[in-house]
Amino acid sequence: MQHAVKESILVVDDQPANLKVLLSFLQAHSFQIYIADSGSRALNILSKILPDLVLLDVMMPDIDGFETCRRIKADERLAGVPVIFMTALDSVEDKVAGFNAGGVDYITKPFQQVEVLARIKTHIMLRKRERELEQALAEIKTLSGILPICSYCKQIRNDKGYWQQVEDYISQHSQAMFSHGLCPECYKKEMASFLELTGRNGAAEKENKGCPS
Repeated sequence: MQHAVKESILVVDDQPANLKVLLSFLQAHSFQIYIADSGSRALNILSKILPDLVLLDVMMPDIDGFETCRRIKADERLAGVPVIFMTALDSVEDKVAGFNAGGVDYITKPFQQVEVLARIKTHIMLRKRERELEQALAEIKTLSGILPICSYCKQIRNDKGYWQQVEDYISQHSQAMFSHGLCPECYKKEMASFLELTGRNGAAEKENKGCPS
């Protein structure tokens, strides 16, 4: 039986007491935790891993949280990782600075564990939905470009050079499902063919002209 992959969080704080509390609390909720006690060490760790979320202290001695976040967001590989700031600062200016640096949320010290957990779960879920959307858009893009299509039977030539029905091709390259019906023009053509085959079309014409059958 396969075990579910744990969601991972990088916790960055220069205070050992804060790291200890967060490590114990988050591990108890089945998260995989990485820790760093400075911005530079956090960036070094992030060069090797891709966490689901970063909890980032603002006030640190070497590189502060705002600058660390800016560097994270400047890295294309890490840009989508949500960053939540942890800080005792609660002025509007500080919060705006955090959002401008690329943070998605704030947690104020001293921590309220219920609030910390709720914010973490919310942003991990939002990131997961964002990745699902990105994947769906990537699948849609596989249908872009020029597709050779037969002007007679309307089959598409796939990337291996074989001809196949349009619905088969789209089904293989997307999650679209098909139901079948007749458009008004095709319905008229099919009905005309049916009436002609059964001889009813001629009878209908005679009636319209007032001729006896």
